[in-house]
Amino acid sequence: MLIPAELYNHIYLIVLLILTIAMGFRYVLYSNKRFETPRKEGIPPSFLLCIAVTAFIGFRPISSVFVDMAGYATSMSIWKIPNVNYSWDQLNVIFDNFRIFYATNDYPIRWFFVIISVIYFGCIWVACRKIFPYDTILAFVVYLGAFSTFSFGTNGIKAGAAASIFLLVLAYHKNTKLAIIFALISWGFHHSMSMVVGSFVIVKLYNKPKIYFFIWVFSLIIAAAHISVFQSIFQSMTDERGESYLEIQKFGKGFRFDFVLYSAVPVLVGYYTIFKKKILSQNYCTLLNMYLLTNSIWMLCMYAEFTNRIAYLSWFMYPIVLIYPFLNMKLCNKQYHKAIMVTMLHLCFTLFMTFVFYA
Repeated sequence: MLIPAELYNHIYLIVLLILTIAMGFRYVLYSNKRFETPRKEGIPPSFLLCIAVTAFIGFRPISSVFVDMAGYATSMSIWKIPNVNYSWDQLNVIFDNFRIFYATNDYPIRWFFVIISVIYFGCIWVACRKIFPYDTILAFVVYLGAFSTFSFGTNGIKAGAAASIFLLVLAYHKNTKLAIIFALISWGFHHSMSMVVGSFVIVKLYNKPKIYFFIWVFSLIIAAAHISVFQSIFQSMTDERGESYLEIQKFGKGFRFDFVLYSAVPVLVGYYTIFKKKILSQNYCTLLNMYLLTNSIWMLCMYAEFTNRIAYLSWFMYPIVLIYPFLNMKLCNKQYHKAIMVTMLHLCFTLFMTFVFYA
C-alpha cells in the first residue's frame, strides 16, 4: 500500500468518525417503537465494512511503527529454513505452531498478517452479528472505535486474535459444546486467556451481578490503597512469561486514574440498568459479570509492568458491554438518541487519546 505506516491509525479513526456521524443521522430518526417490531439487519452493510477494515489492516506496511509486527516478520523470515519443529510444548500451542507451519513452508509473510486480520475482525463481526442481530452495523462501529481495537489489531496481534475468538464464547455461551471449543482455541492463541476462561467458568456457575459489583468496588479500594499482595499471589500462580508481565513497575505511573475512569463507564451503565431500572437479562448479566470480574483482576494487578496488557483482558469486552443495554433493552426515552451519544462519546475518548494525549 502507498499509505505511510505512520498515518494508518489517524486515517482509520478519521474514516471511522465520518462513518459514525453518518450512522448518527440514521439512528436519531428511530423511535422506541422500533423495539416493538425489530427486524433482523441484513448482512451486507456490516459485512462489507468488516471486509474493508480487514483489508485495510491486513495489507498495512510491514513496519516497526506497528511494533510487534516487525518482530514477527523477522522471526518468520529466519524460520523459513525448516529448523523449527511443531511441538505441544509451545507456549501458545495453536498460534505458535501455526507460525512455524506458515514460515517453514515459505508462505508469503504478507498473507500471514492478512489471515490474522481476518481472524481478528471476522470474529468481532460474527460476535456482533450474534449479540446484536438488529443493529450489527452500529455495534460493529462501536467496537472499531474502542480505545484498544486498532492497537491490538496491528501490534499485540496474538492477544488481539485470542480475545476476538473469545468473543465467540460470549456470543454462543448458551451452546456449551461450542463455547468450550472457542474457549480452547482462544487459549491456544494466547496463554493469557487462561484468566478469561477461568472467569467465564466462574460466571457460568454463578451469574448474580450483585456479588461482582461488590468484587469490583473491593478491588478498586485495594488498588487505591496500593496493596499488591494479590498481584504477588497471581504472579506465583502463572508461568515464567506471566511472572514478567506481573512484576511490580520500576518506573510506573502509579494508580491509573485514567484507566479506572475509562473502565468504570460500563460499570455505571450496568448499575443503572440492573439496580435503578431493574432490567434483568441473562445474556447481559453474563457479559457484564465477565467484564466486572476480569476488570477487577486487572485492578488487583494495576501496578504490574505490563498493566495495559492485563487491562485488555477486560477491555476487549468493553464496547459490547457498554452498548448492549442501549441496543438490546428498553432502557430510556429516545433510546436511539442516547445510543448515538454514547457511541460518539466513546469514539471521542479514543480520538482524544490518539490525537491529544499520546501526541
